[in-house]
Order: sequence, then C-alpha cells, then structure tokens
Amino acid sequence: MPAYRTGTVTELLDERPGIQRVRVEGEAAYVLTQLIGPVAVGDRVVVNTTAVELGLGTGGWHVVHWNLSRTDGWSEPGPGHIMKLRYTSLQVDTGAGEEDIELPERLDGLPVVACGLHSQLPCVAVVVRHLRPNARVAYVMTDGGSLPIALSEMVHQLRAGGFVDLTITAGHAFGGDVEAVNLHSALALARHHGADVVIAGIGPGVVGTGTKLGHTGLDVVGIVDAAAALGGTPILAVRFSDGDARERHQGPSHHTMTAVELAARQLVVPSPDDVDVPDVAALLAAAGLRVTTMGRGPDEDPGFFAWAGAAGVAAAQRTGEGGTRPAVGIVDGT
Repeated sequence: MPAYRTGTVTELLDERPGIQRVRVEGEAAYVLTQLIGPVAVGDRVVVNTTAVELGLGTGGWHVVHWNLSRTDGWSEPGPGHIMKLRYTSLQVDTGAGEEDIELPERLDGLPVVACGLHSQLPCVAVVVRHLRPNARVAYVMTDGGSLPIALSEMVHQLRAGGFVDLTITAGHAFGGDVEAVNLHSALALARHHGADVVIAGIGPGVVGTGTKLGHTGLDVVGIVDAAAALGGTPILAVRFSDGDARERHQGPSHHTMTAVELAARQLVVPSPDDVDVPDVAALLAAAGLRVTTMGRGPDEDPGFFAWAGAAGVAAAQRTGEGGTRPAVGIVDGT
C-alpha cells in the first residue's frame, strides 16, 4: 500500500520545465508540475513517501502528490484528447503526436539503438554526435522505468548540449517534446520528424527482480522487434560489465543475453572488438557529462562504456545515403 504524509514546503532547491525539487519539512521531494502544477515555499502539501520508506532507488526523494494550499483548484489545458496515466487520479491530457498527421508506416532503414539502461543513452549519443555532427538524433523513452522524462537530468543535459535533438515519450511515459501512444508509433514519429538516428530505452530506474524475465531491461526486445517490423535497422546496445560484483551482470549481462534469446527478428549486436570505438569517457568529459552505471564510472567499469559506444558507432555508420556497413555481428533472434 502507498504511504502519504502531509507537510510544509520549506525550501525550493531548483526547477526546470516539468519538475521542481524542494524540501518538505527539511526532506527532499520533487514536484511533477505537469501533473499538479508548481508549489511555493510555505505551501502545505501531501507527499508520497512509499519509495523512500521501502529503500528503493529514488535517491531519497519523496514525491509531492498534491498542493493543499491551492484551495481554488488548478488546471492547465492539454494539447489534445489523448490521456496518459489513464484512469488514475493523476491522469493528464498530454495529447499525442499521432493526431492529425500523416504518420509514416515504414522506417526505411532508420537505425534504432535499443538501450536496456538509461546510462547507455549518453554513451551512444556522444559517439553518434562525434562521428556524425549533423545527424538529427531522437530519443524515445519507453515506460519501463521512470514515467516522467522530466526526472532525467541526463536527458536535460543532452538536449541542452545538442546531443539529442528530439525526445519522444511512448506509452505512459510523458513529458517529451512529442507524445506517442505506443512504441511503434513513437518510432514512426521519429521518422516523421526527420530523425537520422533513434536511441530508445527506459528512463531512469530499471525495475528488476533478479529473475531471467522479471526486469524492464527486456524493453529492448520490443524495441528491436518493432524497429525491424517497421523496416528500420535494430541495433542492440549490449549491457556489459567488467566491474559488477554480481555474476549475472559480468561480461554481457543476462539482461542482454535474454533479450537476444527472445528477440524474434535479426538485430545488429556491435562489439568494441569489431568496430573502432572512440574514447567514450573523453567524449563524455568534453561534454561536461558525468555518467555512472550502478555508481561506477568509466575508470571502474570501462567495458560498459565501450560496448555502449560500439552501438553508437554502428548507428552512426548507418546514417544518410550510402552509409557504410561496419563489421559487426548479426544475431538472428529466431
């Protein structure tokens, strides 16, 4: 059951579109302003404390559920009639990018990189931008992790730094530049908006149970199969580690191995042994991006960054007319 608490906003820490970070009675909390509007110091609010009390990976942040000081209600008209978080008390009219457009039904070879962890996104993005400075890069966020894209400081930095040109939130994920009803239409919308490369995957916060099938890293199966079915080029960013103490994540993670096993169609699985991967750590540092995976940076887990970077190389080499094909493994998911 969820846990709630009432308290007063005592400090505004920072804010940007879609999110405020505050302190409520001295404890850290965030406000999803697209859902409940902004709060101010002195406002009396209801806070959902469930994740913190369970010790989950939220970084110790509560979630502000409602502003009790706003006695006259609050509303903000949406752009359409498509709802996300449907049939909950926080359902929101986000609209959908599919409304009133001619949606393409084929991707025409568009490279789609499937990421099982959010920390792979910046590694792929900086490599693509390094190799193809003029490529238009779209990020499709699925609903397997965080639902609000505003929670991702990394996405905010990648957009601000020009490494990602367009964000699309699919399913019940919300807050992107473009909203999509499902993954397939999200990929088609990326094509519609002129993407040369798509990076797709879950937002912050992978959900895992320690079992073979019970984790949201398997969103990559849906991504690669959807890309292939629509005529794109599915590329799997391998989750690899030479620093994880857990045996199931050493070398190629069981997340990746299971995804390859379950994928129904052919997909590209790039390896740093087969492609010339630039120095991902140096590219991230030059961009001012601090990226860790499970708390480990490039020095502690170089393999993670190299294998994610290899996916960026494979995507960059498949952009534009007459793009060269790198020497990478093709794995048949069947």
